[in-house]
Amino acid sequence: MRIVILAGSNRKEATSTKLGEYAAHIIRQKGDEAILFDLYKRPLPFYSPDEAALEHEHLSGLMHEMLAADAIVLVTPEYHGSISGVLKNALDHLGQAHFNGKVVLAASSAGGAVGVSSLLQLQAIVRNLHGVNAPDWISIGGLQRRRFEAGYDGYEGGQDIEDRIHLVVESFLNLARKLSRAI
Repeated sequence: MRIVILAGSNRKEATSTKLGEYAAHIIRQKGDEAILFDLYKRPLPFYSPDEAALEHEHLSGLMHEMLAADAIVLVTPEYHGSISGVLKNALDHLGQAHFNGKVVLAASSAGGAVGVSSLLQLQAIVRNLHGVNAPDWISIGGLQRRRFEAGYDGYEGGQDIEDRIHLVVESFLNLARKLSRAI
């Protein structure tokens, strides 16, 4: 299967992007293809319904990758109880054709304990785009974020969050495989 991971931060060393990279690593270990589309490295123009930006290199690349995806992972930092602006902008550029019937896993990295508000918002957006929300999500916050920061030193508890991420990604892949066979 081909999984696209859309990393929705515009920060160079974002823990949310590193979480997406870790999910990609797990997906590849399971024998599937993982494509990380990093919005920091490949910024998109601001969405406007009045202006078509299809000729924009990064936007056309994102649209191509999302159409070719069998399943999707959306990763965001949580800013002020919401998803990042760059991820929302990317999602505004996309439509139902990019999500219809595809399993979507939501993941967040929050400065506080958890990023539930951003995850709930992502799931509402996915429903509106006719995607299939994975029943689990990944939320890292507080000390769990250290696992994805530069200079990670193997702090106590790092294995617990890694185990949780593995479990959620495996569940996501199993659901995506079942649905892709049913179509």
